[in-house]
Amino acid sequence: MSSSDIFIGETIGTAVLILLGGGVVAAVTLKRSKALGAGWLAITFGWGFGVLTGAYIAVGLSGAHLNPAVTIGLAIEGTTAWSDVPLYIASEIFGAMIGATLVWLAYYGHFRAHLTDPEVLREAQTGQEGLVDKDTAPAAGPVLGIFSTGPEIRNAVQNLATETIATAVLVLAILTQGLTEGLGVSGTGVLMTALVVVGLGLSLGGPTGYAINPARDLGPRIVHALLPLPNKGGSDWGYAWIPVAGPLLGGAIAGGIHQLCFA
Repeated sequence: MSSSDIFIGETIGTAVLILLGGGVVAAVTLKRSKALGAGWLAITFGWGFGVLTGAYIAVGLSGAHLNPAVTIGLAIEGTTAWSDVPLYIASEIFGAMIGATLVWLAYYGHFRAHLTDPEVLREAQTGQEGLVDKDTAPAAGPVLGIFSTGPEIRNAVQNLATETIATAVLVLAILTQGLTEGLGVSGTGVLMTALVVVGLGLSLGGPTGYAINPARDLGPRIVHALLPLPNKGGSDWGYAWIPVAGPLLGGAIAGGIHQLCFA
């Protein structure tokens, strides 16, 4: 495949993934949304359908990695050339930024209504004041979760382990289901990957929100930092390395396991 195929496929596919995934979180979170309070099941299935849609769109052009961890795993496995890895990752991050921006546009009025709601602002302020150590307080704004992930219990070792384990399962599932042999093009592999993402959200998403994708977290976090959202709060850059490092490590581990046990 050509460089243009990789760029177009990964950019559009990842943008759609983030649009639908971030969109379901916005729908469940923002005031005056019809889906307000729909819960974790809606979020996990929404992300799964986001993967399904984005991957179906991109698979014929770029192979639908949509995730730097998947790209790393496929490079270790041998299907993806290492020389193509930088283009894949850059396209995935760029697409994720586009998708996050589209979520903001689609929910523009709801973001403003939510972030100017006195109750939301009071809860955000109370949450910050209630922290024991303000010097290490997580700078997470009241809508940051629509854009990127954050832990329920802030423990760097546990959070990194959770993201590494979950991503290793995802990438190993992709490498062992026949995607690299053309099954993904037929659609079966894409569907199976989407179902794995739903399963991971239900099983391992509780501790950190299951980024399992560096582009999915980093691109939208950058957009959150740049967007002119009133009272948006911080982007929690102190945590941002974990949903990047953990998935990349998990993807590399999965690639190594595949080569040792399945190749």
